[in-house]
Amino acid sequence: MTDQPEPVAPKQGTIEVRENHRFDEAALVKYLTEHLPGYSGDLVIKQFEGGQSNPTFLLEAGGKKYVMRKKPPGTLLPTAHAIEREYRIYKALEDTDVPVPKAYFLCEDASIIGTAFFVMDFIEGRVFRDSSLKDLPVEDRRAIYKDMSRVLGALHGVDYKQKGLSDYGKPGNYFQRQVTRWTDQYLKAKTHEIESMNALLEWLPKNIPNDDTTTIVHGDFQLYNMMFHPTEPRCVALLDWELSTLGHPMADLAYNCMKYHTLEAFSLGEGVPTEDEYVAMYCAATGRERIANWHFYVAFGFFRLASIIQGVYKRGLDGNASSAAALSMKDVVNTTADTGWNVAKSGK
Repeated sequence: MTDQPEPVAPKQGTIEVRENHRFDEAALVKYLTEHLPGYSGDLVIKQFEGGQSNPTFLLEAGGKKYVMRKKPPGTLLPTAHAIEREYRIYKALEDTDVPVPKAYFLCEDASIIGTAFFVMDFIEGRVFRDSSLKDLPVEDRRAIYKDMSRVLGALHGVDYKQKGLSDYGKPGNYFQRQVTRWTDQYLKAKTHEIESMNALLEWLPKNIPNDDTTTIVHGDFQLYNMMFHPTEPRCVALLDWELSTLGHPMADLAYNCMKYHTLEAFSLGEGVPTEDEYVAMYCAATGRERIANWHFYVAFGFFRLASIIQGVYKRGLDGNASSAAALSMKDVVNTTADTGWNVAKSGK
C-alpha cells in the first residue's frame, strides 16, 4: 500500500474570494475548530481561479494548508454539483494504492456557510497539461506515463463492493447503455449528415464486446487531472472525480489513449510511450495478457466525444452556447467522427 501523499498545489492560481461566492467566514472558523483535527490559528481564505463547477478554496491556518470544495450558491439541479459523491470516493480510496488527498469531513448542513462543503488536504505537486512533457528529461517522460498507467490499474483493481460503493453506479451493460445514451443525444442535436457518424451509429451496437467487467471508473482520466511529486515522476494525487461512477475499465483506458489517434500524436516525441507500449504498461499493472476488441473501445470514445461536440455546436446555432467558439465546432465534429470510424474499420 502506498503512503498518503504529501500534504495539492493548485491547478490554477488563487485570487480573493469572488463576491458572489462569499460566505460566513466566522461560522466556518467555528466549524473547523470543532471538526478539523489539529486546526488552530487565524484563517486566511483564497479562491482557486478557473471554471470549476464547484467553487474551490485554499484555507491556511496555523502553518497548515487545506482545500475546501463547496457547492455554488443558488438553486441547483438535484443531481448537479454532487460534492457528496466526490467526498465519498475520496474516503473510499484513502486506504488503497490510488493516491488521493486525505478528506477530513463532509458538512451537509447548509446553515453553516450556505451550501454543503468538504475539506481535504492540500497536496504540493506539479500538473502537466502538455502530453508531450517536452519540458521534462526524456527518462522522466516515460516514467510519468508508466506511473499514470499504474494509478489507472490501481483504480480498476479496487474492490468497489468491499469499499461500500455497490450503489455508486449501475454495474453491467455499461457500453450498451452508453451507446444508447449518446446515440439519443446525438440524434437530438443533429444538424447535418456526417457519413462516418452514421456508420458508427450502425456499427457500434452490433460490435459491443461480450464483457460485463465492472470497476470504479474515473470518467476523465487524463494527465492533466493528476498531481505529480514536485521533483519525482510519481503521482501523488488523482483529482477531479465529478464524472466517476461504476463502469467498464476500458472506457477509462481508451479515453486516456485517444490522443494517440489525433494530431496531438505527432507532437508526443521522444520518451513518451507509443499507444501499444502504454496499453502494455496498463496490462502489466493489472495482470492482463492483452486487451481484445481495443478498436471498439477507442472508436466508442470518439463517438461519445463527437456526440458531445455536436451538442455544443447545436447550442451555438440556437444561440444558447456559453461561448461563441461553439459555432466553429462543425468541422471538429466531422473530424472526430471520421477518426472514430477509421479506428473502428481498422479492426485493431
